[in-house]
Amino acid sequence: MKAFATLYRALDASTSSLAKQAALQAYLRIAPPRDAAWAVYFLAGGKPRQLVPVKLLRELARSRAAIPEWLFDECYEAVGDLAETIALLLPAPAAPQERPLADWLDESLLPLRGLPPEELMPRLAAQWDALPTEDRFVQLKLITGAFRVGVSKLQVTQALAAVSGVDAKLIAQRLIGYTHLGARPSADDYLALVAPPDAATAASGVHPFPFFLAHPMNLPVGELDAALGPPRDWLVEWKWDGIRAQLVKRGGEAALWSRGEELISERFPELIALGEALPDGTVLDGEVLIWHAGADQQARPFADLQQRIGRKTLSPKLLRELPAVLCAYDLLELDGQDLRGRPQHERRALLEELLAAHPLLPALRLSPLLSGESWAELARQREQSRALGVEGMLLKQREARYGVGRTKDAGTWFKWKIDPLSVDAVLVYAQRGHGRRASLYSDYTFAVWNGPADDAARQLVPFAKAYSGLSDEEMRRVDAIIRRTTIESFGPVRSVTPTLVFELGFEGIARSSRHKSGIAVRFPRMLRWREDKPVAEADTLQTLAALLPGAEP
Repeated sequence: MKAFATLYRALDASTSSLAKQAALQAYLRIAPPRDAAWAVYFLAGGKPRQLVPVKLLRELARSRAAIPEWLFDECYEAVGDLAETIALLLPAPAAPQERPLADWLDESLLPLRGLPPEELMPRLAAQWDALPTEDRFVQLKLITGAFRVGVSKLQVTQALAAVSGVDAKLIAQRLIGYTHLGARPSADDYLALVAPPDAATAASGVHPFPFFLAHPMNLPVGELDAALGPPRDWLVEWKWDGIRAQLVKRGGEAALWSRGEELISERFPELIALGEALPDGTVLDGEVLIWHAGADQQARPFADLQQRIGRKTLSPKLLRELPAVLCAYDLLELDGQDLRGRPQHERRALLEELLAAHPLLPALRLSPLLSGESWAELARQREQSRALGVEGMLLKQREARYGVGRTKDAGTWFKWKIDPLSVDAVLVYAQRGHGRRASLYSDYTFAVWNGPADDAARQLVPFAKAYSGLSDEEMRRVDAIIRRTTIESFGPVRSVTPTLVFELGFEGIARSSRHKSGIAVRFPRMLRWREDKPVAEADTLQTLAALLPGAEP
C-alpha cells in the first residue's frame, strides 16, 4: 500500500505530464504484478462499488476520533474531502505495518462490503491502526469508491507501453474491459497486458478495438477551406445522437460494447441477434439508436433510448415499441483481418459491400454519406440537424486510418456540431467540487421560473446541474458570493439567495416524469455568466418547453 500511496501523492501533487509519466513508469517497473494489476485498474478509471456506506463511515470515524458531530462537520467544511477529513482526524496508528496493495484489497477492503455495523467497526479500527495517515487517505478513497487522481487512461497506456516495450495501441486494446465494474484484476491479468505481442492473440475473444474519437470543429464556415481543404477530401455523415458502440462477432459469439467500455449485450438482444447473423471475424463501429421500421430519415430522440438503457427487464412490448438498430459507419475487422490501417474510404466501401450482402437484417442500417460542392453548401444542410434529431455532422478524412482515442497521427475525424440549445437560469444550490476544486463551491444547481414576470406567485424550479464552463477566476468569484449568500445547509449542499444568472447550454431536451420541472436536458454546461441580467429576467419553464422536439415555434 505504501508504494501505491506514494504514487498517488506524486500524481496528485503535479500538473506536469512528464512528471506524472515518470512517476507511473517508476512504480510499474518495481511493483509486483499483483499490485500493478490493481494499480492499473484504479488509475485507468476502475471504480469498485462503495464498500462502506458514507453515513456509517462518518459515524465510525467520528467515534474513533472521539469528537462531537458538530466538530466533525466543521472539519469537513474546512477540508472539503471526506477521505482526507477522516484521515486527518483519526488518532495515530498503533502498529503501522507494510502490506502489498493486493493483500489490502483482497483480504481487508473488499470483504467489508455488506458487513453489519457491529462487524465493520473493529475491522476498520484494526486497519486504521495498521496504516500511516498518508496511506489511510488512499484506503479511504478506495472504501468510498471516490478514488480520483489527475491521470488519464492514455497516460496509463503510455506508461505500460514504455515499461513493457509493447506498442501503445495494442496495450490500449488489451485494456478494453479491464476496468469493468466488479473486476478483480490478478497478476495474470497484468502480465497479459504487458506480454510481448502475439499476432494470434492480438484480436482474440469478443473484445472491441479502442475507439477512434473525433476532435471538435468550431471554425467559421469561411475558414474551413483553408483549414481542411475542399469537401471532396472528406467523408461527411450525420453525427447521430445515440450510444457509440462496436458490434463484435468472433468465434461464433457476438458482443456489443459501448464507448465507455461497458458490455451492453443484454440490453440490446436484437443487436446481438444481428451480430450472430454476420460473418465470423467482423467488427462494426456505429451508433445504437431507436429507429422504427419505415422511418427512413429520422431516429427517435435520445430520451427513447434512455428508456431501454434504464430497464432491467426488457418486455416484448418494450422491444416492440422501442426497437434498436445499429447505424453502422465503419468496418474495423472483416474475415478476422484488422482493417484499421486501411484508408477511411476503403473501409467505407467494404462496409457498404458487407451491408449489401445482408439486406434482410432490419436492425442494421448504413449511416448515409452527405455531399456538397462547398463547405457553405454543407453548412446549409447542417442547419437541418435539430429537425432531424442529430447533433451536426462528422467529417472524416478520406485517407484517415482508424486511430486510438482522440489523436491525429492516423488521420482525423472532426465533429462539426450545431450550436447548443440555451436558456438563462438562476443558481439556487451549490456543492463543493473534487480534486483541486475541493475547497470551492463549483457544482451548481440551476432553476428557471414557473411563470411569467407578471405572476406574483411564480417560483424558481430547479431543472439542471452543471459544473463546467467557468474560468478559475470566475469560479473563485462565484464561490465568494455563494459563501455570502448561503441560506441553509443540507449536508454538503448549500441553498443560496438567488442572485446569479448564467446562460446554460445543452445538447438535447426531453419531457421527464422523474424531474420536478418535468424537463430533462443533456450535457448541461455554463456558457457564460450573465452579470448583465437580473434574476427576475431569467427564463421560464415555458421557454424550455418551447425548445422540446415538435414544439410549435
